Amino acid sequence: MVDTLTKITYQTLQQGKSYLSFAHKAISIQARKALKPNDLPMIPVPPELIDKLQQRVNEIQAVDWQDAERGIYPTSLLFDEPWVDYLRQYPALVADMPSIWQRADSKKYQDFDRSIEINDYPSYYVQNFHHQTGGYLSDLSANLYDLQVEILFGGSADAMRRRVLAPLKAGLKTFSDVPPTQIRILDAACGTARTLRGVRAVLPQASLFGVDLSGAYLRKANEQLADLPGQLVQLLQGNIEELPYIDNYFHAVTCVFLFHELPPAVRQQAIAECFRVLKPGGTFIICDSIQVSDSPELEAMMHAFHETFHEPYYRSYMDDNLVARLHNAGFAEVLPTEVHFMSKYLVAKKPLA
Repeated sequence: MVDTLTKITYQTLQQGKSYLSFAHKAISIQARKALKPNDLPMIPVPPELIDKLQQRVNEIQAVDWQDAERGIYPTSLLFDEPWVDYLRQYPALVADMPSIWQRADSKKYQDFDRSIEINDYPSYYVQNFHHQTGGYLSDLSANLYDLQVEILFGGSADAMRRRVLAPLKAGLKTFSDVPPTQIRILDAACGTARTLRGVRAVLPQASLFGVDLSGAYLRKANEQLADLPGQLVQLLQGNIEELPYIDNYFHAVTCVFLFHELPPAVRQQAIAECFRVLKPGGTFIICDSIQVSDSPELEAMMHAFHETFHEPYYRSYMDDNLVARLHNAGFAEVLPTEVHFMSKYLVAKKPLA
């Protein structure tokens, strides 16, 4: 059993991250008001929903702790935060904020420095998602991304990512006769590898793979994974629309926070590719943003989100039927959808036959 002191430490850490995130947001709003007092885009949060959102935060932290207590992952993973990196990058985050505000005000959605090569990417990807400098194509963006997301979600981003670990372990029971060193797991659109760090903690002997379109984010991923024991994680630059792997290769595939940033047709192609590279009996796990069907009371916030943070494909994602897309790709079994805080989770199995 995990001791009480560790639980108190975890709760204190999560509360501290929440307070720091709130403080950053409050200071940012005041700074923006000082610059443009009459033009401040905001996501509307009705007072009656504030308590509900706090309840969701409490619930995901409780589930996070329970999974560690049950041995789904080691408690050390609850404290696996790159604090030194966050502290080093925070001044750069603050310094970059005026550029983000200016880009948002001018609606420059494809504003890239000349040093960034944009010709070899699909057109839907060449965007300043979240108005961030360099979109997903700059080292600055890759360095700031994890800190930005933790602030956005009040310190609960990693807790949301960790919700893929329990269904991942459960899904791999199908392959209980396969030696642990021969298990192969892909994180599609792996970004800076925060999910892969969690998977390594749970499955220290498995062969892990990550693929992402962004060379800058893969460089950051290499940094994030450098201190991990076990086999080297194999990272490749590639497009989820055409995964660079053979058919029926992986025992499981995860995909975290990607589908809301894809056009509808590309979502279907991405799911089809994940189906293709999975072994029969393999498990596909999606973690992504909530949709209207999950949280109709938050619909107004969702409508504002895609404009406030420039999520150009979020509006179509809000009402997209991901379960139907999974079935269309060939996944016969899709488990009931789970919702944790601001994220949802779909778990699908590739038929054995």
